[in-house]
Amino acid sequence: MSSEPPIKDVTDDDIEVTHSKAWAAGVPGVLHSMDPALTQMGALRGMRALLSMNQKDGFDCMSCAWPDPGTRKAFEFCENGAKAVTWEATPITIPTSFWAEHSLADLREKSEYWLGMQGRLVEPVYKPAGSEHYQPVSWPEAFRVIAAQLNGLDSPDQAAFYTSGRASNEAAFAYQLFVRAYGTNNLPDCSNMCHESTGWAMGQTVGIGKSTVSYDDFAKADLIIIMGQNPGTNHPRMLTALEEAKDAGARIVAVNPLPEAGLRRYKNPQRVRGIIGHGTDIADQFLQIRIGGDMALLQAVSKRVLDAEAAAPGTVLDQSFLDEHCQGLPELRQHLAALDERMVLAATGLRAAQIDELAQRYINADRVIITWAMGLTQQKKGVETIKEIINLLLLRGNIGKPGAGASPIRGHSNVQGDRTMGIWEQMPPAFLDALQAEFGFDPPREHGVDSVDGVRAMRDGSMKVWLGLGGNFVAAMSDTGIAEAAMTRTEMSVQISTKLNRSHAVTGAEALILPTLGRTEIDHQASGEQFVSVEDSVCAVHPSWGKLKPVSPNLLSEVAIIARLAQAVLKNKVAVDWAGFEADYDRIRDHIANVVGGCENYNERIRQEGGFVLPNGPRDSRTFNTPTGKAMLTTNTLEHLEVPPGRLVLQTLRSHDQFNTTIYGLDDRYRGIKKGRHVVFINKKDLIALGFSDGDLVDVHSEFSDNVDRVLRGYRLVAYPTPRGCAAAYYPEANVLVPLDSVADGSNTPVSKAVIIRLERAAA
Repeated sequence: MSSEPPIKDVTDDDIEVTHSKAWAAGVPGVLHSMDPALTQMGALRGMRALLSMNQKDGFDCMSCAWPDPGTRKAFEFCENGAKAVTWEATPITIPTSFWAEHSLADLREKSEYWLGMQGRLVEPVYKPAGSEHYQPVSWPEAFRVIAAQLNGLDSPDQAAFYTSGRASNEAAFAYQLFVRAYGTNNLPDCSNMCHESTGWAMGQTVGIGKSTVSYDDFAKADLIIIMGQNPGTNHPRMLTALEEAKDAGARIVAVNPLPEAGLRRYKNPQRVRGIIGHGTDIADQFLQIRIGGDMALLQAVSKRVLDAEAAAPGTVLDQSFLDEHCQGLPELRQHLAALDERMVLAATGLRAAQIDELAQRYINADRVIITWAMGLTQQKKGVETIKEIINLLLLRGNIGKPGAGASPIRGHSNVQGDRTMGIWEQMPPAFLDALQAEFGFDPPREHGVDSVDGVRAMRDGSMKVWLGLGGNFVAAMSDTGIAEAAMTRTEMSVQISTKLNRSHAVTGAEALILPTLGRTEIDHQASGEQFVSVEDSVCAVHPSWGKLKPVSPNLLSEVAIIARLAQAVLKNKVAVDWAGFEADYDRIRDHIANVVGGCENYNERIRQEGGFVLPNGPRDSRTFNTPTGKAMLTTNTLEHLEVPPGRLVLQTLRSHDQFNTTIYGLDDRYRGIKKGRHVVFINKKDLIALGFSDGDLVDVHSEFSDNVDRVLRGYRLVAYPTPRGCAAAYYPEANVLVPLDSVADGSNTPVSKAVIIRLERAAA
């Protein structure tokens, strides 16, 4: 077992570029899962962690929000889930001497990988104004310092309270209660940067911003269309569900700019054919779409569906469903009749025959699921693109029946549960009314800031305090230079964290780090051992029990930190039993049952085997909570992203050795990258046309209307089968290229999937 963190930081000096892979998982997936766990955690702790992961009596994976099957396997985890557990449950801890040895300037020079590998945080630390070093402090002193700052502000709206998706339902509910009792709705969260477009689009069209399918629906589908996502890296357990669907006869279409290994072939390591056989071919049709062309493709398919109905009335549309449950068909038909096919082909980079094939597959299928992730949401027209998914599904009644529906795949373990619990700057009046009735105070009603507007407020000097419950905000946020400069303008920044990251090095004048228990760890409170609960991508809520001994007795749980902070800040301002919350999480769940719709009898239902499923009108009863009570077919104006000559359109993406901003290693083996991350993937023909060669070092400049020069320096060009005119680079490093004001219409989500760039040769 490794017991020491790395001393030297990594560089890209030894980067290797090999061939991309044609399949995902298999024996290499097992080895890359087990080896780090056993070497870094030790055999006993490692096996206990892995065998408890995603089990009904174990802890929920802290990485993606892929749902659990009803029947669990002994090894119910994927490679990246195992890496996430290893990263969190490492026994390596940061010694007290670390803080004197490393200034903030020193930490800012380190990579995310180096920071994360230093070990677990085990003591509160405080950076006074004017100092370049954190110093250990006691828990009471940490809470006193924060309370003094918050209570000294001119207005509660001068503070923002960010949330990462890893927070449990109990922590999230307590957190939003504290923040609203304090007096603000400034509750930005990581959903602002990922699936906010989904929430806006689905909320306006079907009345709920969540998936309308269950886990079992995948095996009942005739056709599954996967758009803008890479399950082989970002949520690998999805591949098992896709394999089960293929076994049951489903066809799968993959729509993505890059030919990802997980969309091509899956070798399930828990099946013989996945070990010594060919595995399962996933995509029956692969549409290598140009970045930003998804909306055009969806409109073209819907038009073909309508044209087929016009040619053979009564044979294609689900007219009874449309008549009873939907509104807007005549307007949609008229709008799509004028669709410009030349614009569609230019925007998508596809041939008409490819679109015809997809449309025919859709028409031939009785039960269709369309599933998507950030490849769609982080576009300027992301909201409208998802509305077009809903249009296509509604035309043939593919919502509210087995094996059919809309399936956004959340990228973070409990980001959906956090929103259910009230983590949103724009919670509806009904939720705030219920909060008032339960706790006897009138919560603020004015909308707060989201993540983008939070950066603007810090930049402009009106946001004085930034407190983060988990996450790595300055790295996750777009326009890194502006985001970091904005954070340094605050009077205080506070991070509740398990391990070091960039946001601990880029701080306000004062800064604190509050170390917390991980989800893997046993949580003992006054009433005994506690569990928490989380919600997955299909609205299933289930318990999560920590199974490992905490790495330090000095750690507090997230709930305990929130409860003690609330007591220090609020005193007796509101009649909330914060100490009771900390002592017994059942007390929080009793309040959740009275405030959050669908959570009645929470304590009883969460203790049922496998938990319970939240109500979902479109899925359960074909009821739609829209102003008209019907699902809305919408008309959306198509815009083709014009790229100037000599320029490319870039998307940000994850490597295989990372989860969000957490870097587990420096290999992206499915794409053939080893020992480095500073690369730009580009079509070989574009390399030639722009006068470059594979392996050249370039500076990457983004071009936006504000004329600010945003640049990545010294990146290696990698010839890769991207669509012509398109490029890709790793997040979060490439966030520096995404302008703060480049956001999706309606949702304010950063447009990380359509960055206009130019390449210049790097200086020697």
